[in-house]
Amino acid sequence: MKSSLVPGVTFERRVSVDETRTIGFMGEAGRVYATPALVRDIEQTCRDELLRHLDAGEDSVGARIELDHLAPTLLGMAVELRATVAEVKGRLVTFEVSARDAVDAIARGKHVRFITDVTKTLERLKVKAEKAKAAGAAIS
Repeated sequence: MKSSLVPGVTFERRVSVDETRTIGFMGEAGRVYATPALVRDIEQTCRDELLRHLDAGEDSVGARIELDHLAPTLLGMAVELRATVAEVKGRLVTFEVSARDAVDAIARGKHVRFITDVTKTLERLKVKAEKAKAAGAAIS
């Protein structure tokens, strides 16, 4: 991890709410930004920008998210996502996150990511896969 990763570092991303990011269960007139898509966009924003502050061989995984989804965003609207590093505690990075569309603040919360060593993570996953097979668990 580079010394540039400090509290106060802010990342922003603009996303367009396309059909893949919307709910469909209320019909076409009810298509709005789905909470799971919002969470994915927040996680992806934090990960992509965090990579600029990591060393070769490092990445991050989501560890926690607290999110209030405050208002609907219509299909086709743009959303501004904002993530500010609130705390760096060892390999845990906590972000204060928010999102807004042209009309409303639509979300606020916290997201925690854990910085990983990719090689070590892949080794741990291999060990877990072996244990899962031994336990008779189905894995792909």
